[in-house]
Amino acid sequence: MPLTSYKTGFLNKHKEKIMNVPNHIAIILDGNGRWAKAKGMPRGYGHVKGCANLEKICYDIKDLGVKYLTVYAFSTENWRRSKDEVDGLMKLFRSYLKKCIKISRDNKMKIKIIGDISAFAPDIQESIWKLEEFSKDYDELYFQIAMNYGSRDEITRGMKKMAQDVADGKLSPEDVTEERISGYLDTAGVPDPDLMIRTSGELRLSNFLMWQMAYTEFYFTDVAWPDFNKAELVRAIEKYNQRDRRYGGVKEE
Repeated sequence: MPLTSYKTGFLNKHKEKIMNVPNHIAIILDGNGRWAKAKGMPRGYGHVKGCANLEKICYDIKDLGVKYLTVYAFSTENWRRSKDEVDGLMKLFRSYLKKCIKISRDNKMKIKIIGDISAFAPDIQESIWKLEEFSKDYDELYFQIAMNYGSRDEITRGMKKMAQDVADGKLSPEDVTEERISGYLDTAGVPDPDLMIRTSGELRLSNFLMWQMAYTEFYFTDVAWPDFNKAELVRAIEKYNQRDRRYGGVKEE
């Protein structure tokens, strides 16, 4: 993991601090709707502000030296929300995916959408393909956006592909390993998250990257996503630096 020097303005205005920056951060972007309602605004307003904040955080993430970022934007369960809210989110996705071209160019950022995109309208699918094609050769930041994503769905789809390969004689049961299973998932080739951040106070994973986060450090904050800024991001990374990651082993005294 890279060592990053940064100014801890909210801790000490006159000192710089060195910290280990996680290679891969995953974020559950939670609280947009509740944030808006608390301000007397419709839930859609919160989603718009949350989307704008995601644009800013991409720049902050790169500035801090993080190499991989995965965000939970729309789950397989989110289709159950009201038609008005879902329609508003689809409109927002259309706009954001186009804006991502500039964000990708500015950050030299490769973007991949994880999840089952076949459920989206053809124009959204086309925007996804164009964005992934445009950004495919960038390598300074890897950005995964989970859309129509659910970890159980991802694993189910992956295992269907694996079962078909076994049936076709391309794979034998003896070849099935943890690494092989990972290769059938949407995140194939991407290292597992080191740190997972969930905003807005909820204390659960909500079907997000359950295979990949076996040894991930979790950080929960009451701050809603639209208010989550670089200072909050640094605070999360500082907490991560206080963790003792043993991966099931025992630290020698």
